[in-house]
Amino acid sequence: MLFGGKGSIGLDIGSSYIKTVKLKESKGTYELDLFDIHPLPPELIVDRSIIDSIRLVDSLKEMIKKTGIKTKDTVISMSGHSSVIIKRISLPEMSEEELSESIKFEAEQYVPFDIEDVNLDFQIIGPKDEPGQMDVILVAVKKDIINEYISVVKEAGLNPIVVDIDSFALENMYGINYEISPDKNVALLNIGASTINLSILKGGISLFTRDSSLGSNLHTEALQREFNISYENAEKLKRGEAIENVNPEDATSVIEAASEEILSEIVRSFDYYRSTTVHEDIAEVILSGGCALLKNFASLISDRTGIETRVAEPFRNVRIPKRFDKAYIEETAPMMAVAVGLALRKQGDR
Repeated sequence: MLFGGKGSIGLDIGSSYIKTVKLKESKGTYELDLFDIHPLPPELIVDRSIIDSIRLVDSLKEMIKKTGIKTKDTVISMSGHSSVIIKRISLPEMSEEELSESIKFEAEQYVPFDIEDVNLDFQIIGPKDEPGQMDVILVAVKKDIINEYISVVKEAGLNPIVVDIDSFALENMYGINYEISPDKNVALLNIGASTINLSILKGGISLFTRDSSLGSNLHTEALQREFNISYENAEKLKRGEAIENVNPEDATSVIEAASEEILSEIVRSFDYYRSTTVHEDIAEVILSGGCALLKNFASLISDRTGIETRVAEPFRNVRIPKRFDKAYIEETAPMMAVAVGLALRKQGDR
């Protein structure tokens, strides 16, 4: 188990909310030290690109002031089908040092961008069945996207010490909260406002990752169109709150119809996984992100895929002190899966 560095903050900057978590080690386990969900005005971040950095910095500063954060060290993350490439590849066996020297050359055939325009990293998973070969996870992220986020976080007064990937943060969250079965394939499915992150694990090790640019904004937009209401009121309807002149049953019908595109994308991703691997089928889905808060959404996934789907519990093995509103944390916990995974990271981690 990797315990977070002294006071590193997990900062998940989504397109609708900034989610902030800080954990501390307490008697060999984790204890919640900071928890915050800060709404963002629409259109500040579109397709994971920062459109209005000035207002995003202002929002971060508001969050820092509201929570009274004293710690500066922060872990952020990236995702997105057009700016993040994650590949599990097979290479001749070599040491980590040798791969560090040759990674640019090895990566060129897998990365569809100019190799000078990306930051590269890798993780050696272990030897393959074929002699002399090894499995490696290769990650490439566009430098301009990383620099956008680092710049905004620094301008808000924080110190980004690690840039992670959403899918890997989900895996860290899963690792501390769930029993890892060596023979079971588990799909971690995080659906936010504008991105779906999928990570399929076997024995806690990543087999497959995929990002899609769809999310719960589809629900918000459908509600706005159907009932001619504001963004804020559409978000309230999604949360199950009552809105004047809108029948809750009508709202549920609109949400379920708008879910169709997301469900189809999940099925496509699972089919693609099955077509590209020889591994066993998926035993269960752990659902996180804002979509996990939608009534019956986990059941819709189960019905469509035929796979048992459970809502994520990112704080299952985290002690929550009495000063926190435990009911609110339990209610919103699925949104915090990535932030919890980020809060587990520390400077120097691979």
